[in-house]
Amino acid sequence: MIRVGIAGATGYTGFELVRILRRHPEVQLAWLTSESNAGGRLSSVFPCPWDDELLPLEQALRQRLDEVDVVFLCLPHAASMEAVAQVIAAGVKAIDLSADFRLRDAAVYQRWYAHPHTQAQLLAEAVYGLPEMYRDAVAAARLIANPGCYPTSVILALAPLARAGLLRGRVIADSKSGVSGAGRGLRLSSHFVEANENFSPYSIGRQHRHLPEMEEQLTAQARSAPAAFQVIFSPHLLPVNRGILSTLYVELPKKLSGDALLSLYRDAYGHEPFIHLLGLNQVATLRHTVGSNRCAIGLSPQADNLLIVTSSIDNLLKGASGQAVQNMNVMWGLPETTALL
Repeated sequence: MIRVGIAGATGYTGFELVRILRRHPEVQLAWLTSESNAGGRLSSVFPCPWDDELLPLEQALRQRLDEVDVVFLCLPHAASMEAVAQVIAAGVKAIDLSADFRLRDAAVYQRWYAHPHTQAQLLAEAVYGLPEMYRDAVAAARLIANPGCYPTSVILALAPLARAGLLRGRVIADSKSGVSGAGRGLRLSSHFVEANENFSPYSIGRQHRHLPEMEEQLTAQARSAPAAFQVIFSPHLLPVNRGILSTLYVELPKKLSGDALLSLYRDAYGHEPFIHLLGLNQVATLRHTVGSNRCAIGLSPQADNLLIVTSSIDNLLKGASGQAVQNMNVMWGLPETTALL
């Protein structure tokens, strides 16, 4: 059995992990932490039948790391780096769901997250946790940087084009996310009256902190066919609980038939258990993926070499907790689909 600790179990991603791992045949949940509900029980925070004790994070890291093989860290950005360092120092594997280890350059992290990186020595060994791109590295890793939700939808949709050298100039990523993407903490924009019957963009253009993550990973995919490109990213808040839909607009440098584009994506994802490649000119929707660990991708070629790619995921599953469990399955050599839909 894989002995698991979850740090930050009472956020949306933490609770999704509990739900998934409770049905995982190879997992034993050893402990859960919660700063806001320490000393309480999980069943008092969420309407669920699980009465697990909620520990303070400091107590779990100081006294109970010897009880686990891996820790999932569902902590806020900047709060995760010190905890990850303690986990790794104890010889325990870490799957971090924050942004603290996704970027290679500590200076870039500080610029976008307004916080100095105190564990920069771990950045070089952190593996970006997209199994569809880095499966072998994930299998050998002791530290996984679980990708962001928006970047997962965008990177998976564009990676085959990047590898083929087909990303040039400006690439427009128009993305919409359910309200759970903002986390469980209180903020005005996610209040019911603000979000319901509304639809609003935010941090548009080149302002959102997920932007460098997208460009770094797509640039890495394009190394064999380098070309200059820039992502223009416009996220929007959808008045739904969960799900992300990204619509990507790519001006291709040469004319490709729909069949050629479909073949390019089939070569990349034909054997991937969680990529649902749709038929030509079929568009991805939230209903293709919400409640699952899948990413649905649709290709819609237009006139004048314009390609529109649609991509959908569940932001709490393939965009967070489901992907984290997929990574754990790879790390332990289990079928990737174990406990996942």
